[in-house]
Amino acid sequence: MNLIESMKSILITGANIVNEGRISPGDVLVINGRISKIGSDLSSEQADTHIEAKGKYLLPGLIDDQVHFREPGLTHKAEIYTEAKAGVAGGTTSYMEMPNTIPQATTVELLEDKYDRAAEVSLANYSFFMGATNDNLDEILKIDFKNVCGLKIFQGSSTGNMVVDNIESLEGIFKECKALIAIHSENDFIIKANLDKFLEIYGEDIPVKFHPKIRSEEACYDASSRAVAMAKKYGTRLHILHISTAKELELFDNTIPLQEKKITSEACIHHLWFAEEDYEEKGTLIKWNPAVKTSKDRDAIFQAVLDDRIDVIATDHAPHTLEEKSNPYTKAPSGGPLNQHSLVAMLDFYHQGKISLEMIVQKMSHNPAILFEIEKRGFIKEGYFADLVLVDLDSPWTVSKENILSKCGWSPFEGHTFKSKVTHTIVSGHLAYEEGTFHEEKNGERLRFLRNY
Repeated sequence: MNLIESMKSILITGANIVNEGRISPGDVLVINGRISKIGSDLSSEQADTHIEAKGKYLLPGLIDDQVHFREPGLTHKAEIYTEAKAGVAGGTTSYMEMPNTIPQATTVELLEDKYDRAAEVSLANYSFFMGATNDNLDEILKIDFKNVCGLKIFQGSSTGNMVVDNIESLEGIFKECKALIAIHSENDFIIKANLDKFLEIYGEDIPVKFHPKIRSEEACYDASSRAVAMAKKYGTRLHILHISTAKELELFDNTIPLQEKKITSEACIHHLWFAEEDYEEKGTLIKWNPAVKTSKDRDAIFQAVLDDRIDVIATDHAPHTLEEKSNPYTKAPSGGPLNQHSLVAMLDFYHQGKISLEMIVQKMSHNPAILFEIEKRGFIKEGYFADLVLVDLDSPWTVSKENILSKCGWSPFEGHTFKSKVTHTIVSGHLAYEEGTFHEEKNGERLRFLRNY
């Protein structure tokens, strides 16, 4: 698919370029969707659009390896069009969307339907996970994983209830599937036993502060450790999503280069930001699966990001309506919108001295591109697709209902003032977002990204 013909050229001058562990002043020229030149003074180059970036920082566009855009079947909560736009406003230029929609993307045909829809409406580059069930191995083996980011397995129940709980089915998938397997690791039997105990005490209206006791450390570690053991047994390429406990971190190795790792992991924004004491204020708005747990878990996960036991940072962007989230505990769904605010949240950590700009780029751009073997994205290099985000580190703004772009209309960050702002986002050479304005022309702003698989 080629949507980058007849595109406008863009010249970015005076930026601080954050790329491959360095920050250096420079200019970038974009022609026909790709980075044509990077230099110290390209001001004499001719371009259709000139962006003066003095004092700002130019990053590779974020690659979010876990989002739920709810289309098809759940579009009262979100849809590809709205959520891709929210992500672009937050600096996300490529995303990988999950299969737990209605219908679930568990066949080749249903998966291709999602690609067709994204080709019509997505402002960002896209890929979609194939979904695993207890009985669709034959369908999984039909997939060309050069064109598909990976296979998603739910070991714990969540929206859509796609749990693979048959051990023979799980073993068969790990043995036969040669693609990357991304897994939601929670032991559903442990969770159900914990839930029954709290239902006996509280009935349906369980205080949400007990969510991390129900979706417990034991449930997470049991499932993650079994998945790792199975991956080692069969040599499977395994990626464990949204790590939420300190105990799980012992399963991961930071002595191996990422390109050589067979077992990798992801941290999500909410597990780096929130802790169990926040349930008192936020309630079900921070009810996620796996649960936000203790401050000790949060701090350990952050440290694991820094020391490379955790390889990527993503969002698990998963909108529900505010009405749905306002239900009692047992009826309030898990998940929330995050992709508009993921980069600025990490930049707040930068301002606090907790993480460098170079490390943010490594975990949110470089490493997802390496881990998923994405073709010519995730770096600021000549010849690569021009997926770029420009940020002003000194431009405070407060999250409010008026500036929330996700269709659900709310955010767990509502009322928080971020110190930094995304000013421009370029997607495959198309200036898709500029100072609060979207440019939604259909001449190259979105591409189905491919893998070097």
